[in-house]
Amino acid sequence: MSNSDQIQRVLFDELDIRGVLVGLEDSYQKALEKHNYPQVIRRVLGEMMAAATVLSSNLKFKGRLILQAQGEGNVSLLMAECNDQHDLRAIARYEGELPDDASFIELLEKGRMAITIDPDQGQRYQGVVPLEGETLAACLEGYFGQSEQLPTQMHFVADDTHAAGFFLQVLPADGTGEEDWTRISHLASTLKDEELLTLDNNTLLYRLFHEEQCRLYEADPVQFRCDCSRDRSLNTLKFMTKEELQGILDEQGNIDVACQFCSEQYHFDQADLELMFSDTASAPGSDSVH
Repeated sequence: MSNSDQIQRVLFDELDIRGVLVGLEDSYQKALEKHNYPQVIRRVLGEMMAAATVLSSNLKFKGRLILQAQGEGNVSLLMAECNDQHDLRAIARYEGELPDDASFIELLEKGRMAITIDPDQGQRYQGVVPLEGETLAACLEGYFGQSEQLPTQMHFVADDTHAAGFFLQVLPADGTGEEDWTRISHLASTLKDEELLTLDNNTLLYRLFHEEQCRLYEADPVQFRCDCSRDRSLNTLKFMTKEELQGILDEQGNIDVACQFCSEQYHFDQADLELMFSDTASAPGSDSVH
């Protein structure tokens, strides 16, 4: 699959419609390799990763987009995030046995989903996505149709080794009539999962839109990358009191913090504890946690 681990924009020369294609392989496998997820979780999380990557193409600033779904059944969390550099990571939390053929909506009992835009500088924004479709794509289509009033079509698919996504949306501009969107979205609706997973992007676009003036932008690479660090892990400990942390040290000898995304382990000892609280004691505004 030649379009693996890349995101590529689609331009319709004469229409106010935009498109995005994403293919994931190595990034998908690396995000999952340290987690023994069942097949159904791998598949749905792959779709979430493709969706987060596609949606992050809207970012016009440094920051990240977080797609998060929570449920009250056996699957409590599905989360994928992608930043403006197309660094991608994902996590799932579940318990018990899950049927291999469960749909997205079936996995999320009493579920809710949100899209969070988290800029490096500025205010975080979150939109709540109603779970009113059987698939992730249908839920997101409904969100964009209702909240932004932009007709949108999405396709997401994942198997054991690959994940892929295709996104079409009317641009907020005059000039594209309803007839144009009806035609383009009808053509796109004929796309099959196998084609999205296996065809290169040029072939896929020709197969769908060979009578349209349609072309691809240069592709950007997508990669799995976790931005965890020793300093960030240390900051998580600041939500506990010195007495609580000292108790862990006395019992275990070390405080171990594991990144939930990449499973990297960070170890802290007595010297780290003393330094952490000596820093906060002497720092301005040290009575609050940041």
